[in-house]
Parts: sequence; C-alpha cells; structure tokens
Amino acid sequence: MLDLSAASLLMIALTFFLAGMVKGVTGMGLPTVAMGILGTIMPPAGAAALLLVPSFVTNVLQLLSGPSFAALALRLWAMMLTILLGTIAGAWLMANDTAGWTTMGLGAALMLYAGFSLAARQLSVPRSLEPFLSPLIGIVTGVITGATGVFVIPAVPYLQALGLTKDDLIQALGLSFTVSTVALAIGLSSGGALQFDSMSTSALALAPALLGMWCGQKVRNAISPATFRRWFLVCLLLLGLELVVKPLF
Repeated sequence: MLDLSAASLLMIALTFFLAGMVKGVTGMGLPTVAMGILGTIMPPAGAAALLLVPSFVTNVLQLLSGPSFAALALRLWAMMLTILLGTIAGAWLMANDTAGWTTMGLGAALMLYAGFSLAARQLSVPRSLEPFLSPLIGIVTGVITGATGVFVIPAVPYLQALGLTKDDLIQALGLSFTVSTVALAIGLSSGGALQFDSMSTSALALAPALLGMWCGQKVRNAISPATFRRWFLVCLLLLGLELVVKPLF
C-alpha cells in the first residue's frame, strides 16, 4: 500500500508535469523522465505503477494522431508481440527485486539511451532485415521495460532507423509505448506489485501530465527543440548516473 505524504504527492505532481512537458516538446520521454525522477525517492516497481495511467492515456492520444495505424500494426506486429511477452517476463524482476538491482538497471538504461542519443548516430535498417530484427528488438526492449520501466531501449533507435515518415514515426512510437504500458501493467499485476491505491494515485497524476504536455507544446514553438532535447539528455545522463551509484552507498 502507498503511504504518501503531502510532500511526496507534490513531488509526484511536479514530476509528471515535467515529464509531460518533455513529451510535449519532444514527442516522447514521459515514462523515462517519470521513472528517472521517481526512482530516486521510491523503488522502481512503485514508480512504474504510478506512471501507468498517464503513460497509457498520453500514448494512446499519440497513437491515434496519425493516419497509418493499420499499416504500422501489420508491419510491426512481431515486434509488438515480443515487447508484450518480454515486458511481462521482465516485470517479474522488478516486482521481486530486494537488493536494488533494478534501480541500478534503471540508471544504466537512462545513461545508455542518453549517451546514444547525444552521439546522434542515425542508423539505417534495410526492409529485408525487419522480419529477423523486429522480434529480437521487441524481446530485448520488453525485458528492459519490464525490469526498469524504461520503454526506449532499443525500440526507439530501431524505429528511427526504419526510414518512416515523421508522422508514421510518431505513431509507431505511440504504438510501441502503448503496448509497453499495457504489458507493464499486466506484469506488475501478476507479480503482486500493482495495488488499487497505486492506480488511484496514477490516475491523479494524469492531470499534471496533460497540463505539462500542453505547456510543452507551447514551449516547442518558442525554443529550439534540438537545444531543449540536448539539455534534456544531459540531465537524463546525470540522473542515470545518480541511480547507478545510489545503491552502492
């Protein structure tokens, strides 16, 4: 059961506002930011439970914003299936961790994603390799998602390497994140780490997340998204480092 003070509730609200703002500016990052910040004050399983409702709603909105859902679902079905299976299996690690390894894993995943993104390496995957790579990328992404609550590695770089149009990429990311969120909920529930009060608090976090998204979309028109993204990734890298070393002390 969650026993949250007023200060903790304020921290959660501010976290999801910031995470929503990042998503509003960059089109992604809500679960990553939420897991990174909340992981400093609570176990990853508790943080993952809190992000379920805001993540699901915002990702469904992103998923429905594009015109190519059927075509993308047909193209990426094997990846989505293995993400589902891998996340449910990986969530067992999060739900049963008592030594802080998932906190270190969360930090490592954040650092890996931030470092790769800052390096700005644009990969390219030939269409002929997709039937072989998509299930592999899906299962690896799923296990990492289930164990850490971070949806982005290696799914995001892989989807970016498929040569999709901007609108299709946004919709494909929404599809991947939606499947990951549903699978994480199933995995946490089956592992006994998802309680009713966690979902109630998660539902309350939806409002600041949506407000943050709205503000982020306004900010996107006022600043350079590239500059914002670069500083966001630097902060994510430092946050990941803090999570890696935290269990050691």
